[in-house]
Amino acid sequence: MKKPEQLQVYNKPAVPRLKDVAIGYVSLLFMCSAALFVFVQMDMVSMQRLLAFEKPLLMVLLVLGCSLGLILFGVLMTYLVPEKYIHESNKEYANQPLCYIFIFMSLAGLFEELLFRGIIQNLLYIVLDEKWFAILASSALFVAFHFSYFKTPIMLLNIVIPSLLFGSLYGATDNLIVPVIVHVAMNVGVTLLFKYKVIVLKKDK
Repeated sequence: MKKPEQLQVYNKPAVPRLKDVAIGYVSLLFMCSAALFVFVQMDMVSMQRLLAFEKPLLMVLLVLGCSLGLILFGVLMTYLVPEKYIHESNKEYANQPLCYIFIFMSLAGLFEELLFRGIIQNLLYIVLDEKWFAILASSALFVAFHFSYFKTPIMLLNIVIPSLLFGSLYGATDNLIVPVIVHVAMNVGVTLLFKYKVIVLKKDK
């Protein structure tokens, strides 16, 4: 008969190997990049709408302010959400070496922004001809993509607020680099705070 400790280990949710996840993200990045290349070649989306640099000072200020704001928001969420509602993968990332954290978070942030802002938000803008509808609709799809995180209603805020901000950043600057940097900075920043015990998960009652 198995001991309770063994049963508890077997019942833990499986966490995908980070190497496999990273390879998957690289493959998806190639597909998203190819799709954007096709869109540009077909004049569906211009390079000016993907990588505009008309407002460099605004871009820098938005990157700095929003990155810091989202990291602080992540810290606040750790004080509001009990540990049992935190996705297992988030705990796994914090236990990885620094190089793994930077590589994985960069791949994840780049892929998600290329897909949801570069492809989906732009296509919705073409169809709807309304920037804010495109931002809201692409954010809704972004939230649905992260359905595995919906262990409690408050966790929705942890997806909805950053998603709306990423879409707004892209809409304000027409430069995908801005939401990519903020997205990666948020993920890396919060993960490092967990890794070095600057913040700790709220214990279950």
